[in-house]
Amino acid sequence: VPSNSPVGAQFPFSGIDDRENWPIVFYNRTCQCQGNFMGYNCGECRFGYTGPNCTVRRNMIRKEIFRMTTAEKDKLIAYLNLAKRTTSPDYVIATGTYEQMNNGSNPMFADINVYDLFVWLHYYASRDAFLEDGSVWADIDFAHEAPGFLPWHRFFLLLWEREIQKVTGDNDFTIPF
Repeated sequence: VPSNSPVGAQFPFSGIDDRENWPIVFYNRTCQCQGNFMGYNCGECRFGYTGPNCTVRRNMIRKEIFRMTTAEKDKLIAYLNLAKRTTSPDYVIATGTYEQMNNGSNPMFADINVYDLFVWLHYYASRDAFLEDGSVWADIDFAHEAPGFLPWHRFFLLLWEREIQKVTGDNDFTIPF
């Protein structure tokens, strides 16, 4: 349940950006997956589960980066490089505003590689907000200066880890800490 407490002086505007009330704004606009399923089409297992019906509990062990072997570090770098060269089969990014897309009737989207998708997601969460009068609300950072900091980054890293697993076929891959 999100807090209804005032957000503070650092947020002088209200109701102008979908990031203000994350994750409620986002999740109230999507389907709700049942059971242990997740994903944009509810076709993947929720984090921590596997199997044909997503009922098998799966614990993943993350390793401290300073305790990784040379081979493990090389694999991590190779996976990141592969993600940079692999177009996402599931996601595209908007290349224009809703207004530029003529209220959605002229879609403007582009393919993106898996690595840059996560660069873009992180940028989007922390970018300036564009106000209705054409001005810019600069230095606002919903991903880092808001109550959603920890859960947003947790989800971001789990999703990034999942996408790298799909690109590489290595379901045991984990992002080190």
